[in-house]
Amino acid sequence: MAKRMNRRTLLQYTGIAAAGVALSPFLQRMAQADVPSGPPKKVLFFTKSQTFQHPVIARPKDDPTKLSFAEQLLTDWGKENGFDVTCTKDGTMFDPDKIKDIDIFAFCTTGDLTKDSPEKTGIEPPMTPEGKQAFLDAIAGGKGYIGFHCASDTFHSPGHVQGQADLLRSVDESGKDKFDPYIQMLGGEFIIHGDQQTAILKCIDPNFPGAKAYTDAKFVEEWYSLKNFASDLHVILAQDCTGMKSSKGEYARGPYPETWIRVHEKGRVFYTSMGHRGDVWKRPEFKTLVVGALNWASGRIEADTTPNIATATPDANVKAG
Repeated sequence: MAKRMNRRTLLQYTGIAAAGVALSPFLQRMAQADVPSGPPKKVLFFTKSQTFQHPVIARPKDDPTKLSFAEQLLTDWGKENGFDVTCTKDGTMFDPDKIKDIDIFAFCTTGDLTKDSPEKTGIEPPMTPEGKQAFLDAIAGGKGYIGFHCASDTFHSPGHVQGQADLLRSVDESGKDKFDPYIQMLGGEFIIHGDQQTAILKCIDPNFPGAKAYTDAKFVEEWYSLKNFASDLHVILAQDCTGMKSSKGEYARGPYPETWIRVHEKGRVFYTSMGHRGDVWKRPEFKTLVVGALNWASGRIEADTTPNIATATPDANVKAG
């Protein structure tokens, strides 16, 4: 795979994906791992939006039971790779009895998920506080977690101000208990984003499935500026802000984690800030990265989880300048 994908090549790939045409053997190997024998792993893809709902997870207004763009893709990728994906916007699904058999929780969510959604479609009832705790206990107990894009704009820590481009940690190391427990689990928190634009990703761990394809990758996305990184992150991809335009100083900083994994007690946590744009979801490299995350989060494969944030992105929690 070339280091850069130009517009023509991207359109070719997205056209292939949209048409359902078979990829070349090389891209098939990139986009699909060998499907293991045995029963499929169960994935719960949660897409409730308590604040802004991203278009990729918006269901048709005339048929809210029909899967959204991202939900359908993850469901299809799951079928191809031995995962049974259930998509829901229903917070009551987090009853302890309902989630006990889930292997991986995937989130593309916003806001306080224990509150009502503004759409009031009838399919987005909130989690209960007990449901939130049951979910966090499940991760700590050994389940897997995958967060897409706005999953870091979910359950903010006390003192978070939406749209405030403060790159400093909201609390110091001694105040870690002041973080929302969800943010502690995730390992980072959304601050703000600027205009969608081209940016550079640096591959820190090329051995993680799919990551090598992002070596010096340049493409357009809604890039998040993030903070409150856990000290034990294993950074896979780093955001290089060189040349990025900022209206509020959101990208006036050094490289910081963009995609990472970490071990949360007994659980496996993966997060990427990519996933706002539909064309990003269509990229074969993104599919490969997500399938790799599914395999790692479910325990099917191993990956290096050694904390590397201090060397890979040493100024991640420090305001530039």
